[in-house]
Amino acid sequence: MLDRLNGTATRVERGTTITLLERGYVRLGDWMGDDLSVTNAARASYMKEAKELRPADERLISFLADHGHMSPFRHAMVQLEIKAPLMVARQWFKYRVGAAHSPDSTEFLGTEIPEALLWAGQGDDGGSGMGDLLQGRNEASRRYVTLPPEFYVPAPEAWRGKPEKSKQGSGPPVGVDVGAAAVRRLLAVVEQGIANYEWALAQGICAEQARLFLPAYGLMTVWRWTASLQAVAHFLKQRLGDDAQVEIQRYAVAVRDLTLPLFPHSLPRLLQE
Repeated sequence: MLDRLNGTATRVERGTTITLLERGYVRLGDWMGDDLSVTNAARASYMKEAKELRPADERLISFLADHGHMSPFRHAMVQLEIKAPLMVARQWFKYRVGAAHSPDSTEFLGTEIPEALLWAGQGDDGGSGMGDLLQGRNEASRRYVTLPPEFYVPAPEAWRGKPEKSKQGSGPPVGVDVGAAAVRRLLAVVEQGIANYEWALAQGICAEQARLFLPAYGLMTVWRWTASLQAVAHFLKQRLGDDAQVEIQRYAVAVRDLTLPLFPHSLPRLLQE
């Protein structure tokens, strides 16, 4: 994605898609702003604005990132469409840094904020509760559409063993024979689940209950994620590491590869330790 010879990023366009786990993908939907948007947001207190990115702006981006001045990075946004297994989606949805604090986020942070300072608009789940201002998530609903069920089934060589010294994560691959047996067992569960799901629909059972028959964690889902650049960087710092679950790590790489060309100065500085 990056041409380091001249320091510029290869351009990505709306609709650029990276395929993952055979049936999944990350697609660039839209974005707002660029590196200059970040520096102009930082200059707002002085009522100054630049028209093009200069070396001074690059230094300012580094200063902001190094000193934890995050608000300017919330003036740049990215919208992605993601198709992934539910186990990836539910890990993804926990990331709320880079947004305004509200009851659902402060619960995770373990902090208390006066009610007068909280936002009382529509939540990111589409309801009327509190939500995060600078992140939006809207997921395809099997209550409203009977999407063909699709599932993530790892290849025989992709099944991993338990880690030696941790209660979470994974270790080296298991034997191919064990992996092949796991594939057969998982496919049997998937096939039975789909058969039961289709039977329920044929019997006139509503879609929102018929989906109970579908095995959950491997079921593919689709959602759109709109997030500030700070929120994207926080997600990437958490999920690009070697200790991240392999599946979501691959999605993080795709998010990085789609976002980096849009913010070639800001994102690397935010990701730098």
